[in-house]
Amino acid sequence: MSAGDKIKAAADKVTGEVKEAVGKVTGNDEMVAEGKADQAKGHLKDAVEDVKDTFKK
Repeated sequence: MSAGDKIKAAADKVTGEVKEAVGKVTGNDEMVAEGKADQAKGHLKDAVEDVKDTFKK
């Protein structure tokens, strides 16, 4: 996994965590859902890169 891909995946996860927290505090269910989706996107990017790394070996 390249450093740039790691940073993008981590950014998605952090952004998602922040959105989810703000959504919970403000009672905004849509923002909570967006936050969870962003986190899932970050985890998916990690998984895809892990698979790529496995096949590169």
